[in-house]
Amino acid sequence: MAKLPPVPGTTGRRDWRTAMDAIRKLLANGDDTTQVFRIMRALNVGNAPMNYARLIATERGGRIAYDQVELARRFSDPAFVASFAPGTVGAAYRHFLETTGYSADGLVEVSRLVPSEDDLAHPYAWFGRRVRDTHDIWHVLTGYKADESLGEAALVAFSYAQVGGLGWALIGSAAALKSLRVTGNGLFAKAVWEGYRNGRKAHWISGEDYLTLLHEPLDAARARLGIATPVAYLHAQRELGPVLASYLSAQKAGAGTGPERIAA
Repeated sequence: MAKLPPVPGTTGRRDWRTAMDAIRKLLANGDDTTQVFRIMRALNVGNAPMNYARLIATERGGRIAYDQVELARRFSDPAFVASFAPGTVGAAYRHFLETTGYSADGLVEVSRLVPSEDDLAHPYAWFGRRVRDTHDIWHVLTGYKADESLGEAALVAFSYAQVGGLGWALIGSAAALKSLRVTGNGLFAKAVWEGYRNGRKAHWISGEDYLTLLHEPLDAARARLGIATPVAYLHAQRELGPVLASYLSAQKAGAGTGPERIAA
């Protein structure tokens, strides 16, 4: 596979100081999604060119890249979201939005609180937006809940296996290590490790045509993409209970309610 040039005007250096400051703040408050984007900007250097090259090397990736559909715009259209038949990936995504209160444009707004190249008129920036905008679709496909620390950390590990980027690795490993002290056992950490292994085994989901995938039956899509049932995650979720499964969320620990989003 050909190696593409870096993002113009960037140094190609990772900013570990910013990343470590952000991970401390994120571990103190898992609801502070802005810190996730700070970590990604600081550590995922060179990630977009690598994945963009991988995309255009696939059979349908050239067309997807040529079309450059802005998925957040489509996912924020109520008529589009309402159009999916029962049992499909799109219907499950619609249920996800209704039950969590999350939205595609809300995630975009949070990402823009941190200065980055994501809004550039550049193919790499478009691919970065594509990864951001499909995060919640990945929640649906993998079965990892978005409103708990455990589900987000497991999906972070899955994402690292899928698209690389040390930002994902730092968040997942830090959340898992802290969980050993907070929960008093290794169930949370095992679920995160399982997320990474499942991500390695699955097909490369970033190469999918999402506008087609959303119309596919959910179970069939999971089978075709090789997304395994997260056995360790489901076990940890049951054994830990809602409080420890969301130990990073100050809102849930204090009030028992409120959405959590430690990754995006």
